[in-house]
Amino acid sequence: MERSIVHLDLDSFFVSVERLQQSKLVGKPVIIGGLSDRGVVASCSYEARRFGVHSAMPMKLARRLCGEGVFIRGDMDRYSRYSQLVTDVIKERAPVYEKASIDEHYLDLTGLDRFFGTLRWSGELRQTITRETGLPISFGLSLNKTVAKIATGEAKPNGQLQVPPAEVPPFLAPLSIKKIPMLGPKTYRLLRSMGVTTIEVLRRIPPDMMERTLGKNGKVLWQRAHGIDHAPVEAYHERKSISSERTFQQDTADMVFLKSLLAAMMEQLAYSLRKQQKLTACVTVKIRYANYDTHTLQQRIPYTAFDHVLQRTARELFHKLYNRRMLIRLLGVKVSHMVTGVQQLNMFEDTYEVVELYKTMDVLRNRYGEHAIKRASGFW
Repeated sequence: MERSIVHLDLDSFFVSVERLQQSKLVGKPVIIGGLSDRGVVASCSYEARRFGVHSAMPMKLARRLCGEGVFIRGDMDRYSRYSQLVTDVIKERAPVYEKASIDEHYLDLTGLDRFFGTLRWSGELRQTITRETGLPISFGLSLNKTVAKIATGEAKPNGQLQVPPAEVPPFLAPLSIKKIPMLGPKTYRLLRSMGVTTIEVLRRIPPDMMERTLGKNGKVLWQRAHGIDHAPVEAYHERKSISSERTFQQDTADMVFLKSLLAAMMEQLAYSLRKQQKLTACVTVKIRYANYDTHTLQQRIPYTAFDHVLQRTARELFHKLYNRRMLIRLLGVKVSHMVTGVQQLNMFEDTYEVVELYKTMDVLRNRYGEHAIKRASGFW
């Protein structure tokens, strides 16, 4: 049975949320990010893109390109809430869904055609999301994730597009190789230097040559250029988490040691998130007393992968949780409600220097091991 996969993507998500708060922003070039010259663009409207503005661009350059733009410091807490609203609407209606990022979802509607038309069902879902949240959203419908995502890009803004299996090859052929998901800037430049500009040209390259040139990623790109993608829609629920815990050989109530350990564990989890290009929206702290009583406390937070945000939350939870003044046998932390994303999402909350510091630390860890560099607060 051929699969029916839908990719849903909120249009200029951060901008759309801001426009719900201020209708006067509709139709104007809106740019969201850190407001200082050291800041970075986190999101921008289609009107701003016409001036050459794009995400991850230095804010100083964005101001130069679009002097008439409306510049806004983002509110990740608000965006996280709206993201959850959209997920709740999908959760109530979709048989199988995967939350791929803060503003993207995949749905597996395979077999639904026996009861409903998948295009009609998807269109009604899209209308329901817009009606209940006020946010514009686009979708692509096809036989797998890759083609569905590319179709969404062609349907934007605020549109929908179905690509039946027989139409996949002619649909993909004229498109730029930039449209292929997960094709990064370096790979794009390399392929361009080889004269490869469209998906049709990429398809003509033998797969073994692609693999020799780009490694395993070359074979994946070749398959995607041919519309081949067997990746499943992974049913989303809150099982997505990573955790760390430590059982002590000797029970302790040493607050300096416990807080330092807590900081070190959160630093390790934050690095793991960034390495996997994930963001978390929930922190859980767990303690087990010497009498084996175990208590946990969790808190929802705006999506992030930054140490200092996660450490602050974990510290606050620990202070609320540790109220019996007994010796502690075990300390644990967990981050969950994870979605795909990168730290640029938090650039409107953090200075450029902080973002660059994290990047530099991660480069050192990737090269010399995850324990190559640590914050002073994580030592005891």
